[in-house]
Amino acid sequence: MTGQKLSDESLLLLQIAQKDQTALAKLYDRYGRASYALAYKILGSQEEAEEVVLDVFSQIWQKAATYDPDRSRADTWLFMLTRSRSLDRLRVLQRAVRAAEACLEDAKIPSSRIAEPMEDAILEERSVQVKAALETLPPEQRIAIELAYYQGLTCAAIAAQIGVPTGTIKTRLRLGISKLRQALSDIL
Repeated sequence: MTGQKLSDESLLLLQIAQKDQTALAKLYDRYGRASYALAYKILGSQEEAEEVVLDVFSQIWQKAATYDPDRSRADTWLFMLTRSRSLDRLRVLQRAVRAAEACLEDAKIPSSRIAEPMEDAILEERSVQVKAALETLPPEQRIAIELAYYQGLTCAAIAAQIGVPTGTIKTRLRLGISKLRQALSDIL
């Protein structure tokens, strides 16, 4: 480090590196709202933005010693962490949405049904196969998928209803959709 005077925020990060909880609280008080605003702008979701901010400040707590005041200002480093975490989460969410849409598209039953007996029989058989594939999933994955797709709940809402972390719900959905896709690709 050069002989330059450290900013107040840089000093806070040095104190956080020494596991000073008061310093972390001060940094959060100064930048928590701005970090949330940045995350919200990227993600467009209150729940996801809140999670990102918690992740960022947890990361700061764990990795404050890696901060180098010669490379960037403390606030720049913090906002870079927030932006990076937000974009990572956005990519994960977009992948989950694409996977869910693909799974639902595979299982979709057209609403404008043609009254031909053969088509009706095929559609009924497909519906039975999708329901049977859902029943093969572990209960926690099946429940998460049913709440998300039949009741339209978000991951955060499912997590609150079931009482497990949002990340656990996301994992259950991803695994369940993957298993459904495989089961339906063998059948359909």
